[in-house]
Amino acid sequence: MAPPIGNDRHTSGHTPGPTRRALLAGAAAAGALGAAGCSRVATASTTNGGDLLARLKAQGVVRLGIAGEIPFGYIDKDGHLTGEAPELAKAIFKRLGVDKVQPVPTEFGSLIPGLNSQQFDVVAAGMYVNPDRCAQVIFADPDYQMLDSFVVRKGNPKGLHNYKDVVAKKAKFATGTGYAQIQHAVDAGYKQSDILIVPDQVAGLNAVEAGRVDVFAGTAVTTRAVVEKSRKTESITPFAPLVDGKPHIDGGAFAFRLTETKLRDAFNVELHKLKKSGELLRILRPFGFTKAEMTNLTAKELCGGG
Repeated sequence: MAPPIGNDRHTSGHTPGPTRRALLAGAAAAGALGAAGCSRVATASTTNGGDLLARLKAQGVVRLGIAGEIPFGYIDKDGHLTGEAPELAKAIFKRLGVDKVQPVPTEFGSLIPGLNSQQFDVVAAGMYVNPDRCAQVIFADPDYQMLDSFVVRKGNPKGLHNYKDVVAKKAKFATGTGYAQIQHAVDAGYKQSDILIVPDQVAGLNAVEAGRVDVFAGTAVTTRAVVEKSRKTESITPFAPLVDGKPHIDGGAFAFRLTETKLRDAFNVELHKLKKSGELLRILRPFGFTKAEMTNLTAKELCGGG
């Protein structure tokens, strides 16, 4: 099955993005568990919101589709499932009466096809919500929001604070494979053929440190994490890129099959409780998330429903 349009996490809703996904650390370990995806879950009822929640309670286990990407969902060096989405899943499903979570690693572009072909019960990979995906799955409300940020040399000598600055100051620009930041730069007037495309944020950091580029663009969480041990670089204050001339903020969420509205709605109830109590931030903080990534965005807004 061909992957759906826009199946890169960092693809925003304004334009279909590349489907190629650069998997970060954890992918190799995830591959070792890939066989888990070979067994299928039973088909859910397609009426009255589905019966998956009841079946998960009876089974005592929920299968999570993950993509082996730090910090969103991955298998750590000790073989344990972790990441912002799996840890949140553990907390919410326990509240729903499902005590165990089981990872089903796959490539990012295979998450939606895998969900819809019954390979797992829910996508727990911090997937961005956009209209293309909303036609194929239903989303819980976002558990985080995400702004862009840059990795620059210490002191930010070129004064690069947004994509317009990059264009105006003719800075050498890099970003990651399939990242939405490619389109953000192009929308600001940067020539796409001049963009240095690197595999991930570590390669981007190396490019800035070596002076091959002036700036690497990524998400606020990944750029903040990658510069922690660097003596030569820093990350700038996160900002909202312009999409169709307006500031745009992405949101990541859990995805469910279109028929499973009961499970999605129950998940949302517990998610909003965790937001209100502050427990959500406590769960996500170890993975680099801060108060700035907490959000009241809704899936309806990001799906284009206003």
